[in-house]
Amino acid sequence: MDFFATEYLYYILRIICAGVCGILVGFERQYRSKEAGIRTHFMVACGAALMMVISKYAFFDVISGGIVAGADIRLDPSRVASTIVSGVGFLGAGTIFVHKNTITGLTTAAGLWATAGIGMAFGSGMYLVGFVITGVMVLSQILLHMNFKFLRGSRIKKLIITGVNRDDYQAHLSEFLLQHKIKVQDTRIKKNADGTRNYTFIIDTPQKIGEEEILSWIDYECEITPYI
Repeated sequence: MDFFATEYLYYILRIICAGVCGILVGFERQYRSKEAGIRTHFMVACGAALMMVISKYAFFDVISGGIVAGADIRLDPSRVASTIVSGVGFLGAGTIFVHKNTITGLTTAAGLWATAGIGMAFGSGMYLVGFVITGVMVLSQILLHMNFKFLRGSRIKKLIITGVNRDDYQAHLSEFLLQHKIKVQDTRIKKNADGTRNYTFIIDTPQKIGEEEILSWIDYECEITPYI
């Protein structure tokens, strides 16, 4: 087989390997119904690998003077790689959503960025690095979604309750929340002109308890907002 044909097959193999690993990462995201799935990760990985191959090998004729005879041309192969890292950011930005003070899509955006890195690794010929990091990424996503007890964090929220006409409401609600493993860190009380009170409870809520569940326990008008 012709030498150049063999070289092109090696280039194509790199891109295919990158695409396969992109599919593996994308499958985990699509399985969890995330915004960017198999196709997006596949295209990001293949595109990054293609650009790396072009960056490394597409300018040999220019360097050797085949286009401009005698010209002293120097190229920086890392320039394309650096633009991939920043350029793929616009895809990640498209997967991040803010709704009712809640941000979603950050993990998927980071995954797309890392998938571009996997493609760059294969494009530059670093097969072992590409395969190992793909395995690490997929395995870490699976393990970290198993909701281990030691990984469960708490969330600091403001529970605002208005129009309360019960004198012992602070002690009553604090004790009730504590029974549900919700700690009250601070309480603020404001008296209204009609004799009722507005309460603001700073609460530390476990991940397993949702905001809607907490609101369903309150008999008065209330809302939960982030504590900033």
